[in-house]
Amino acid sequence: MKQKERILDLWHSVLPYLAAFCRWLALGLAVGVSGGALGALFSHAVAFATRFRGEHGWLILLLPAAGLLVTAIYKLCRVTGIGTNEVLEAVRSEKQVPLLLAPAIFLGTALTHLFGGSAGREGAALQLGGSVATAFGKLLKLDREDRNVLTICGMAAVFSAVFGTPMAAVVFAVEVASVGRLMTTAFFPAAVSSISSFCVAQLMRVEAERFPVELVPALQPDALLRVGLVAAAAGIVSMLFCGAMHFAAKIFKKCFSNEFLRAAAGGLILVALTFALQTRDYNGGGFDVVGRIFTDGSVRPEAFLLKILFTAITIGAGFKGGEIVPSLFIGATLGGTLSFLLGLTPSFGAAVGMTALFCGVTNCPIASVLLAIELFGADGAVFYMLAAFVSFLLSGYFSLYSGQQILFSKLKATEIDIHAHG
Repeated sequence: MKQKERILDLWHSVLPYLAAFCRWLALGLAVGVSGGALGALFSHAVAFATRFRGEHGWLILLLPAAGLLVTAIYKLCRVTGIGTNEVLEAVRSEKQVPLLLAPAIFLGTALTHLFGGSAGREGAALQLGGSVATAFGKLLKLDREDRNVLTICGMAAVFSAVFGTPMAAVVFAVEVASVGRLMTTAFFPAAVSSISSFCVAQLMRVEAERFPVELVPALQPDALLRVGLVAAAAGIVSMLFCGAMHFAAKIFKKCFSNEFLRAAAGGLILVALTFALQTRDYNGGGFDVVGRIFTDGSVRPEAFLLKILFTAITIGAGFKGGEIVPSLFIGATLGGTLSFLLGLTPSFGAAVGMTALFCGVTNCPIASVLLAIELFGADGAVFYMLAAFVSFLLSGYFSLYSGQQILFSKLKATEIDIHAHG
């Protein structure tokens, strides 16, 4: 009799975990499959826009008109002013991401890339993921806590599909909303969503981003010092980038109260800069420029500053897209430039710079290390870890996302609970 009671007690203690496992497995798969399909379509749309712009250089002249169209789409969908910050807030609160944000950010980002705005894809990935999660949350009438977890799943799913980095996607989605606090409940469902989304994207022929790194140095004090110097520079530049992004947005709003005029003016400035510099390297995401650093070691020393300028104008004027791909461009060109001064190979310097810059602008050190391992391989993992942690400390409380919550001081073990600033 006692044995039977013990078995029943054990069953009752295990049952909630089995139920949670099955429940989150189903929800994670649903979000992952749908997010993977949406992310794959989005990736193909951006890739097509990039190729088409490369084949038809005159499209850059229509960038001001594209700004008007993007603004009109957001007005029509009634999501003006809503972006990644609102997705991050949805992870922590009762707020929900508007469903119409998905078509708006999809079309807005594709148009920005098609006509030559300087932007990335991850902002759209996070927002698309948040919209997917909101749709499932409403359909299944989930409570606030479950909706918050599902939002993380959606973010991880589309990020994984777009970048092809399932490990980094999980940790980034959990880590980014509240720095210093990890919602461990979300790890399993987010992993299910991220992995299933990655598989769906691969089936839909989305190429995962990978960069070959040559001649990773031996783990010696001089190599660690050089990596630390690159990371320190990246931490400082990350503050410059975040500050430029927020400053540009304020200046455009101050000078042009009308959103349509703001976008058109920003487009005109970008067209003028493009023709003045006589290069298209700073239009679009710029992964072709990053790729050249890894394949032939070519990098222009002023490239990271010009990318900051182009991206700040693009996003500040109201064009849509993300800031992470530009931050990877900035980190790669900064690291590649410093590699010549510090005696590192350009590809390794670029990898260190990308890792450090990503960490500096997102305040996500664990995700940064995993992202580096997935993008560059594990040979330089210790160096990438050092780069991420140095940049995390030296970048202060700056972030690309003003909606990001920072719970612990970077200077001592003290709770501060502040929002990041630019």
